Amino acid sequence: MTGYLVRRLLQAVAVLIVVSLVVFGLLHLLPGGPARAVLGNRANPGEIANFNREYGLTRPIPVQYVIWMGHLFRGTLGWSYTQNQSVASLIGERLPKTLILTISSVLLALIVGIPVGMVQALKRNRALDQVSTLASFTFYSIPSFFLGLILIILLAVNVHLFPAEGPQGTSFGQILGDFRALVLPMVTLALGGIALFSRYMRSSTIDNLVEDYVRTARAKGAGRARVLVRHVFRNALAPIATILGLFLPVLLSGAVVVETVFNYPGMGLLFWTAAIKRDYPTELGVTMLAALLTVVGSLLADICYAISDPRIRYVNR
Repeated sequence: MTGYLVRRLLQAVAVLIVVSLVVFGLLHLLPGGPARAVLGNRANPGEIANFNREYGLTRPIPVQYVIWMGHLFRGTLGWSYTQNQSVASLIGERLPKTLILTISSVLLALIVGIPVGMVQALKRNRALDQVSTLASFTFYSIPSFFLGLILIILLAVNVHLFPAEGPQGTSFGQILGDFRALVLPMVTLALGGIALFSRYMRSSTIDNLVEDYVRTARAKGAGRARVLVRHVFRNALAPIATILGLFLPVLLSGAVVVETVFNYPGMGLLFWTAAIKRDYPTELGVTMLAALLTVVGSLLADICYAISDPRIRYVNR
């Protein structure tokens, strides 16, 4: 297991370096530039030249990349063109807010999706299973921005049950204190996860229900509820552990749209604003964080899979 973790960590470093090279190159190859986006269309050539010289944009791209890597190793991630502060401080301010949204969405998706999937497996091919399957495919296929707008119209505009805007607090206490405002963005993110987890849990439970160990346990006199809870449930969770690790970076990308729709001041809205203003350092910082979450999520998924299923062993070769 130790050798496997070392190999995966080395692979993670290589992946992050490749991602930084690709993203850095693509951003600087886009037509236009941050000077025009920041200064506006009325900026004259002299102002644009001064802006590019001040932020080192006149240097060759390889030199700019080396300078940015230096900021990365120092932990500042560069300096935002538009926010007048380091990218690391911007991420430090916004990341806790996105974590509140994403973690609450994941918990809601797990709490609802896992039981629904098990019930579907036990009632497979019946009316409840068919209705749940239709709902799962519907929520999974609807784009998050469209789903958010529907929830705003139905529950905020027509019914006035929840605010149309996400919580605007700057601390955990303020955000959680305005929980009603957090409900709609949380549900918008969670519905896709509920559909995903319920489908995988349904398939995994069905596969485990026909295994020999289930028949053996029932033959020994174990009740159906005991077999489901003590045996089937644990083995059926293995695919969910894998999907959960890979679902975390998906949530971050979904938060870009959801936070923009609900004007929630998290990482997603920060990235959206940076993309409009061509704020290269901020875009790079958020992208690298997303890449890091993807790598860490994949590693955690493999570890959770090994823990949940004792039959799995990683052997050094």
